[in-house]
Amino acid sequence: MDLPSLAVILQAALSPNPDERKAAEQSLDQFQYAPQHLVRLLQIIVDNNVDMGVRQVASIHFKNFIAKNWSPPDSDAQQKISQSDKDVVRDHILVFVTQVPPLLRVQLGECLKTVIHSDYPEQWPYLLDWVKLNLQDQQVYGALFVLRILSRKYEFKSDEERVPVYRIVDETFPHLLNIFNRLVQIVNPSLEVADLIKLICKIFWSSIYLEIPKLLFDQNIFNAWMMLFLNILERPVPSEGQPVDPDLRKSWGWWKVKKWTVHILNRLYTRFGDLKLQNPENRAFAQIFQKHYAGKILECHLNLLNVIRVGDYLPDRVINLILQYLSNSVSRNSMYTLLQPRLDVLLFEIVFPLMCFNDNDQKLWDEDPHEYVRKGYDIIEDLYSPRTASMDFVSELVRKRGKENLQKFIQFIVEIFRRYDEASAEYKPYRQKDGALLAIGALCDKLKQTEPYKSELERMLVQHVFPEFSSPIGHLRAKAAWVAGQYAHINFEDQNNFRRALQCVVSRMQDPELPVRVDSVFALRSFIEACKDLNEIRPILPRLLDEFFKLMNEVENEDLVFTLETIVDKFGEEMAPYAMGLCQNLAAAFWRCMNTAEADDEADDPGALAAVGCLRAISTILESVSRLPHLFVQIEPTLLPIMRRMLTTDGQEVFEEVLEIVSYMTFFSPTISLDMWSLWPLMMEALADWAIDFFPNILVPLDNYISRGTAHFLTCKEPDYQQSLWNMISSIMSDKSMEDNDIVPAPKLIEVVFQNCRAQVDHWVESISQNYG
Repeated sequence: MDLPSLAVILQAALSPNPDERKAAEQSLDQFQYAPQHLVRLLQIIVDNNVDMGVRQVASIHFKNFIAKNWSPPDSDAQQKISQSDKDVVRDHILVFVTQVPPLLRVQLGECLKTVIHSDYPEQWPYLLDWVKLNLQDQQVYGALFVLRILSRKYEFKSDEERVPVYRIVDETFPHLLNIFNRLVQIVNPSLEVADLIKLICKIFWSSIYLEIPKLLFDQNIFNAWMMLFLNILERPVPSEGQPVDPDLRKSWGWWKVKKWTVHILNRLYTRFGDLKLQNPENRAFAQIFQKHYAGKILECHLNLLNVIRVGDYLPDRVINLILQYLSNSVSRNSMYTLLQPRLDVLLFEIVFPLMCFNDNDQKLWDEDPHEYVRKGYDIIEDLYSPRTASMDFVSELVRKRGKENLQKFIQFIVEIFRRYDEASAEYKPYRQKDGALLAIGALCDKLKQTEPYKSELERMLVQHVFPEFSSPIGHLRAKAAWVAGQYAHINFEDQNNFRRALQCVVSRMQDPELPVRVDSVFALRSFIEACKDLNEIRPILPRLLDEFFKLMNEVENEDLVFTLETIVDKFGEEMAPYAMGLCQNLAAAFWRCMNTAEADDEADDPGALAAVGCLRAISTILESVSRLPHLFVQIEPTLLPIMRRMLTTDGQEVFEEVLEIVSYMTFFSPTISLDMWSLWPLMMEALADWAIDFFPNILVPLDNYISRGTAHFLTCKEPDYQQSLWNMISSIMSDKSMEDNDIVPAPKLIEVVFQNCRAQVDHWVESISQNYG
């Protein structure tokens, strides 16, 4: 297909008419393997005279085709891209990747990543020479862009796989150092300068992530790099050009440079700056780092954090990384000595305010409470959160240096409690009280073990936490529930106080504010675990479950399901009257979570995690009522659609959990229904196709089918269960590529058949003797 014709088809792929779009997609699929098709796509992508929409469609097809066909996973498969086309792409993509607009550069960058990961160094030996050459002329950005992708290939590689990175470092770092030096000396640098420095930082990061390259053991060379990083760390970012929008501001080039610099210095400090390292070469490096740089970095970090005190801006991620550095410094004597003179200001004027509820929290609470809840319980958010890093710093400080710091910090918290109690409603420091409660909750492990605080905890809860359950301020009600949950396991001298705390938590499950309801359910889990007399909870169980499922309809969160599992675990067979309703609600929640996960297409989506939790909770319920077989008959229609769908490739992420449910249903039901038998072919198909790793899990329900439904297994011919089992076992046991561990369940299944079908499977004995005897 010539270029004009290809451009017309790509234009049609943008048509609002679905039939035209479909026809265009079919044409592209039809011609995708034609010689030079890939080259023509690249020509369209880089042609400034072609419509941007068409260029974008071309770039996406180009990227997808390369990802799928450049290096097929099956090495014996026929190559779909000719060697000549590959040569043209390799020769030209290096030049074009930086000349196209950013929208297209992203796609070409992904292509370049695929090609480099596949071809360097064996099929693309001159790539490094191209990078070196272009680092010395006008193509610096392109060379850095490519070098970043190249170095990233080896970021997580170790031992022999890492060897190529040493040559890359030896041959490019001298040039990088020169470029870096020139860039930091530019007066009034532009945003383009920030982009170049950021790329150099990312290249350095990938190159040192797992090991320090030998080149950097040269003290002069390493010092030259460190002086540049410290220069970037110390100098303020340009004041002009900073975006006003908070999301754009944190992604602004110069703040990105600052973040990557702090990131690199943290990595050097935490991974390579530890004097306890065993490798002698690394230990020598650590001594130099501690002696010459660690303290200077600490000082720069403290100065940088200081801007928060006067209300200036610092991105959340930078604050988080700095506090991580400080937390790692607490246990090192030399660093703690440097930290001590500034510790009070750091602790009370920077760290504690970061723990307090703020304007952004309030905005999110009011405008999007679901997002507020998601962020509050998202592990990934914690990695970037200044609040989490502040809590970690305080915890580390009182754990490692408690003698000097615990008392004064608690006195500071008590003073906040006193001011709060004494102030009139309009002047109460609500946000400081929130931060104080967060601190008390974060330090629970230490306070539970340390006198005189240990014996005061119950009084503290009664005096400073319980009243906030009825606070007019929503976030304080939520924090009260969270703190109460943190201390649910203490020994209450007055059991009425335990009851009161439990009642407060339960009452807040009906709070008008969603985050309060969620925190209350999570706190409830701790109280149920700690409860010595289930009569405290038994009378309110129906109400609890009702509120619980209302909340599950609103929020997808695996922690919610953990609470339900705890309830079921505690009450066992007493859950029988609720088992049907629980399974129906959990099944409905499961489908909602799966729909969300499919829509978001994110591997770590909270909906996907919650879906797994729902299935686990269903298993817990089935186990708790295992002595009541009639319930399984009632529950089966609710669970069948889940089992049918999730025993196919759609259920790969939850396959283990679904098999556990199938195991319970086939073992505890009075008889195995025909509907349950309909799952057998699905398991056979999965095992033959993709689920060999789950063979031990599949063995359990298959055993149940054979031992509890022997007659049906032997006599049914449509489908022929006996024949399908024999075919599967034969296929697996005769497959030479199988590991011994993979086939262990096969002879176990043969044993199950022989034990349950005596004198009725003699033909099996003959076949086994002939084939495996």
